[in-house]
Amino acid sequence: MMPFALWFVAGVLIVALTIYVLTGGADYGGGVWDLCAAGPRAQAQRDLIAHAIGPVWEADHVWLILVVVILFDGFPPAFARIMTAMHVPITLMLIGVVLRGSAFSFRSYGLGQDRARREWGRVFSIASLITPILLGIIIGAIASGRIPANPHVLRDFVTPWLTPFCFGVGVFTLAIFAYLAATYATVEAGAVGDPALADDFRRRAIGAALAVGVIAGVVLTLSIHGAPLIWNGLTHRGWTWPIFWLTTIFALAALWALWTRRFALARICAAGQVALILWGWALAQFPYLLEPDLTIFNAAAPVRTLDILALALAAGALLLLPSYRYLLIVFKRDRRAAVAVATPPPRD
Repeated sequence: MMPFALWFVAGVLIVALTIYVLTGGADYGGGVWDLCAAGPRAQAQRDLIAHAIGPVWEADHVWLILVVVILFDGFPPAFARIMTAMHVPITLMLIGVVLRGSAFSFRSYGLGQDRARREWGRVFSIASLITPILLGIIIGAIASGRIPANPHVLRDFVTPWLTPFCFGVGVFTLAIFAYLAATYATVEAGAVGDPALADDFRRRAIGAALAVGVIAGVVLTLSIHGAPLIWNGLTHRGWTWPIFWLTTIFALAALWALWTRRFALARICAAGQVALILWGWALAQFPYLLEPDLTIFNAAAPVRTLDILALALAAGALLLLPSYRYLLIVFKRDRRAAVAVATPPPRD
């Protein structure tokens, strides 16, 4: 019987990854809509995105760091194999993260001219477009079971992720992040009292939701040959079918809520839909971390290490979760107060 600490650490790993997707993923999606801002309210769209992600985008990366730390301490063989064989897309992704953050800071707080700010904004948007694709490619390679145990030639570092399935997962990840960002932005626009701006993002959210559905079907089809374990897990395991139907229900509910302008409900349903997609992948791949030989059982660290890691995670959660929630409350409240002050009162 496996120790409780192992299940706890594995659970925290998937929870941390889920929170990163739902928060940091929406930040990346904001960059996509910054690049695609159009119409008479294009600048207002960019301003809303900047104000929405500005105070918290750095804090959202703590969840990705937590995923890496848990993988390093709790499942070191899987960490070593992923970081070695996938170091090319991982390095490119980290470069994208740095470029995106630097460009956003220079655009928001730099002292340059408007032209320089526009150039930094373009770098921010392009990095926000490419980085999620690379993240999806990495996830696709992990899911496909193609990562070699002992890479030693150039081909071993390239072929695992240069596949249609991996790139399909990359595009799917980008679509999910854009969907989350547009849906969240409808709530942000409604909170500051701009229904026209909320409607701009409503249309984008509906389009992104439909794109997510179409791309999901393509990726599932590609998984037949590109990731047989995932295909079999999603189609032949009894525990994945409830996930499939719940995901469908959340997706339809999110579309209905967007169509009827129930934006707060749409945000909840969209987040639930994306979380279920992620959990479906995890359940389809269970118990493998890396097919065909590394599972959460044989790749786990010694029991003593897992006990200490579980204790550290539990203690850290008592500090991290309230602090993160307080950060969101403070900055969202200050943002809305600033807009309320700047908005002139209605005329009689």
